[in-house]
Amino acid sequence: MDDRELDEIAASTAALLRALEAFAFIGRRLNPPDLPALLAAVGRPEDPLRQILAASTDWQGPAAGVHAQLREAGTAVVSGFDELRAAVDAGDTLRAFRALRHGPQALEALYALAGVLPPVNRFFLEPAVRADAVLQARFNSPAPNTGVMHGGGDPGARGAFSLYVPEYYVSDRAWPLVVALHGGSGNGRSFLWSWLRAARSHGAILVAPTAMSQTWAISGPDHDSPNLAHILSEIGARWRLDPSRLLLTGLSDGGTFSYVSGLEPGSPFTHLAPVAAAFHPMLAQMADRERLRDLPIYVAHGALDWMFPVDMARGAGGALQAAGADVTYKEFDDLAHAYPTELNVELLAWLEARPRPAPG
Repeated sequence: MDDRELDEIAASTAALLRALEAFAFIGRRLNPPDLPALLAAVGRPEDPLRQILAASTDWQGPAAGVHAQLREAGTAVVSGFDELRAAVDAGDTLRAFRALRHGPQALEALYALAGVLPPVNRFFLEPAVRADAVLQARFNSPAPNTGVMHGGGDPGARGAFSLYVPEYYVSDRAWPLVVALHGGSGNGRSFLWSWLRAARSHGAILVAPTAMSQTWAISGPDHDSPNLAHILSEIGARWRLDPSRLLLTGLSDGGTFSYVSGLEPGSPFTHLAPVAAAFHPMLAQMADRERLRDLPIYVAHGALDWMFPVDMARGAGGALQAAGADVTYKEFDDLAHAYPTELNVELLAWLEARPRPAPG
């Protein structure tokens, strides 16, 4: 690459990462009445990125692939900000939440450059470990069959799954598994990015399935639990999993289904972590006593949740504890109905500290 191309890469990357961090800041704190204040707080980080995208020239040779990924990621995050601002102008809450879908699209495009651009490599690590040169070096020579992959059909299709295996995977140790379930009308291809930094930083295999129907089988016939068991079996046949650390977690409907499926006597999961989930006391009353006995369950909820009021989560923690589960409860004072990605490192530490024999 010549000096001009290197300068454009540096400028594009810096502007893109700043815009993505601001976009994530809004997504984490999004409570519909607060959106105008959130946008005011971050300013207009998309404007420098927009200018760079408009001014960038066509690159040739090895630089062309880098340019294409940066452009794709940049276009997605600029579109996300445009949609957020249009949602404020129109007073359209649903449009604001749809705008957040641009974030995972940008991250997916950008991740292709993590092995090429050191700032991107660091971006996809948790902030606390970004200065760890030893960890960064572990990504220099990826092992075969690692990184972000998709299985079970087209990425994001009903019943399919997206998967991340750390690039430094080795088969001489057993790895914890996180199965992360998206919210209603979402998909695993997008939700994978809610967890990727933590899994990449702390060494966990991550799978994000997509529900068989529009949302998880919270009521009616359950076609999702057999599919989760099939996915777990398929992953376990290719990579070495720690049978004492198999976490089922999820957001909103995904969190509710982690209760519904995870409390079943035949569930293969050793730990549950529902986030911003609905809960009915009958779930605890009807659950198998042996399944619940000392079952590690981490209940997380936002005090500002407007979809599932926080009292529902408080009641869940108490009912499950009374029924014999080993409950950890965490409430976020500033969280509405959104996913707190900072929780993931804590969940991995909790998973590590509480190994549990696999069911059955």
